[in-house]
Amino acid sequence: MQSLGEEWSVDNKMSVLSLILNASFLVQMVMLLLLIASVMSWVMIFQRRRALKFARDNMKAFEEQFWSGIDLSQLFRQVSAEPNPDNGAENIFRAGIKEFTRLRQQTDADGDAVMEGVQRAMRVAISKEEEKLDYKLANCCNPIPGDAVFGFITINDGIKVHKKNCPNAISL
Repeated sequence: MQSLGEEWSVDNKMSVLSLILNASFLVQMVMLLLLIASVMSWVMIFQRRRALKFARDNMKAFEEQFWSGIDLSQLFRQVSAEPNPDNGAENIFRAGIKEFTRLRQQTDADGDAVMEGVQRAMRVAISKEEEKLDYKLANCCNPIPGDAVFGFITINDGIKVHKKNCPNAISL
């Protein structure tokens, strides 16, 4: 049977602080590196979360304005006065309205030609917005448009996109 002093001594030796302080220098350095990596990853998680919330709020505000029934030329003036280059919907809207205005000023342009020009300008704007995305398609499963996909953030390759039924998905 252990005495009270022996129990306290065993409990004291098993505390987290005593285990860290009594560990070898190499083990202490590894634990320090793991702590730093953990803190850095949480900082990055919260930064990304804040950035995504900001982008979502900007997008929602623009959509609410767009669908509110406001005159589109007035909306165009508003978003052109204070452009937000990170709001893809605004950029596509501006490209479409600019092209619409340019083509409507031509006296010989018919409605179909105007609409085709607007759609072309918006497709170009969409392509430019897609180029801003930092993603790569996974080589293991080769996802194509229409596939059910998921993505995860990598250290060097941005977002890596895989098929949902990718055999490597389990290990990711």
